[in-house]
Amino acid sequence: MIATVTASTATGRAAGSLFGLAYGDALGKPTEFLTVTEIVRRYGPGGPRELTGDPALVTDDTQMALAVAWALHDAPAYTAEVVEPLLRQRFVDWSVSPENNRAPGMTCLRACAELARGARWQEATVAGSKGCGANMRVTPVGLLDVDLDTMAGLAQLQAGLTHGHPTGLAASELTAYAVRLLRDGAALPELPGLLTERAREQRTVYRDDWLGDLWQRPGESNAAEFVARGWDDCLRVLGRLEAALARPDDGGDPCRFTGEGWVAEEALATALLCALRHGDDPVGALARGATTAGDSDSIAALAGAFVGAAYGTAAWPAEWAGRIEYAGQLTALADAFDGEASGAGSPRDGRGPAA
Repeated sequence: MIATVTASTATGRAAGSLFGLAYGDALGKPTEFLTVTEIVRRYGPGGPRELTGDPALVTDDTQMALAVAWALHDAPAYTAEVVEPLLRQRFVDWSVSPENNRAPGMTCLRACAELARGARWQEATVAGSKGCGANMRVTPVGLLDVDLDTMAGLAQLQAGLTHGHPTGLAASELTAYAVRLLRDGAALPELPGLLTERAREQRTVYRDDWLGDLWQRPGESNAAEFVARGWDDCLRVLGRLEAALARPDDGGDPCRFTGEGWVAEEALATALLCALRHGDDPVGALARGATTAGDSDSIAALAGAFVGAAYGTAAWPAEWAGRIEYAGQLTALADAFDGEASGAGSPRDGRGPAA
């Protein structure tokens, strides 16, 4: 329980969010391809609540979030021209790493193979994919101290390198925006309304300075109509989230209401549902995300990112920080992002190890 922690007193929000993402990922890793019945049989009705292993292993969700974070860390400026090559290199390095052995998504692997060959990213991306690989890794963007237009551009760019569907772009922006709102002190229950407002405002905004000619493909008449399809998908699932929250919680699989999370907008909405149902029990939010019939590691990871951004490091058991895989990288990045938020530094100060 976090009864002594509030949005106004939380500290270490970047650390809480980055570590929360990794903790959720680790708890959901062994449950991703199990039925809810099998998960409950193994872990009890409350789902997995303890890290296992030394270290507790994560999946490609955390690995790729680290890749995004280090690309941002190394960027001397936050522009498409500067950040795209850094993202490209980090993604390609991840794709050929011997540690990339955690059932990575085929969309990411296909796009990374094309990026490695030097293709323009707009041609390397998998144009029809809106898989949750677009936004499972975007949390670091929401932790930056940048204006909202830059946040949106960065979120959509990192998604677009591998997932070219407009829904992947929109859902990634909303995921980063949710993290940003919580980092800045918004309360968890405010998120559905704030995200819906953002989606309506941005519905026809195509960020050509970040996306270039990504929209130009057969069947598309103009950029505004292209991107509007993505925002409309997000608005529909946010409506399902609001409807689910209006009902009493029956303790069952949240995927029944907001989707199984294999696609980007459903991963966002189902993770939010878990976070909102368990706002006073951060580990419970992770366990709820891990106890689903869907993409449990991605749902739990995003739930952890949201709750951690809201409540900071106090959200998590203190002993977990030394037990999670990539703890050193998570700590270094969290220190940089939290320092930036307090005015003490920037993720661009210095260079970190490869993801």
